[in-house]
Amino acid sequence: MTLSVQQSNISFFQVTEFILLGLPGIHSWQHWLSLPLAFLYLSALAANLLILLTIWQETALHQPMYEFLGILSVVDIGLATTIMPKILSIFWFDAKAISLSECFAQMFAIHCFMGMESGIFLFMAIDRYIAICNPLRYPSIITISFVLRACAFLVLRNVLLAMPVPVLAAQRNYCSKNEIDHCLCSNLGVISLACDDKRPNRIYQLVLAWMVMGTDLIIIILSYIAILRSVLKLNSAEAASKALSTCSSHLILIFFFYTVIVVLSVTHLAGRKYPLIPVLLNILHNVIPPALNPMVYALRTHDLREGFYRVLRLGP
Repeated sequence: MTLSVQQSNISFFQVTEFILLGLPGIHSWQHWLSLPLAFLYLSALAANLLILLTIWQETALHQPMYEFLGILSVVDIGLATTIMPKILSIFWFDAKAISLSECFAQMFAIHCFMGMESGIFLFMAIDRYIAICNPLRYPSIITISFVLRACAFLVLRNVLLAMPVPVLAAQRNYCSKNEIDHCLCSNLGVISLACDDKRPNRIYQLVLAWMVMGTDLIIIILSYIAILRSVLKLNSAEAASKALSTCSSHLILIFFFYTVIVVLSVTHLAGRKYPLIPVLLNILHNVIPPALNPMVYALRTHDLREGFYRVLRLGP
């Protein structure tokens, strides 16, 4: 819906809602993709709820490492739920219209949850760093108070830093086209429709990426360099293997999370020639990690896997 406005004998339209067209280039048969996307979404919900239930019921898992994993599950559920119901409604019910306020709220939630996921990986790296490099001080440093302060920091940091994204987008003037060739309200996709200066939005998007994910990734890399140096000093090959095995699942998730971000950034540059690729990657990056994270931890963490069996009554 648009409102027609006359000003100085020039006719233009003031946009009051956006139309999410879906996946560019395959609108006619994109509904078939709803089946695997719905499966991924339901898998993410079920697996992360199982993790939360297992950590809550199993007293042996009431440790900071698993508490951070529980927080990651909450963030993953929020991240997937931010986009998937709307995407499925587009594919199944052709519900393409979204109000400006709903669009800006989705934009805020995506940036907020993505920043929180990056931050959780950061604190999980710090947890492993202290556990391996300073094991005697671990019980006094990584406490429930530390976990609560980390949660408060993540919420405060990402809410404050993500808020300018929709605020800046809302200040733009959308005066003509209101169709977005996407399934969700991405910041760059929305402001591409603006009729005025888009530079503040693009600059802040770049600054935000470096302030949040860039900083987190640098600290994570430094933490694992220190962990590797500490492990190489161990005289026992068995102790070194055990130390690295506690980090393996975390490293797999970090590698996937940040690699997809880099690939997404590169493919976005080629978006005009192949618009489907960055759009599809953007969607998958919001739903695959929530579905993948629990499976990786279930396969790589013995205590958690045993907890699953007991909760599901599959074992003693």
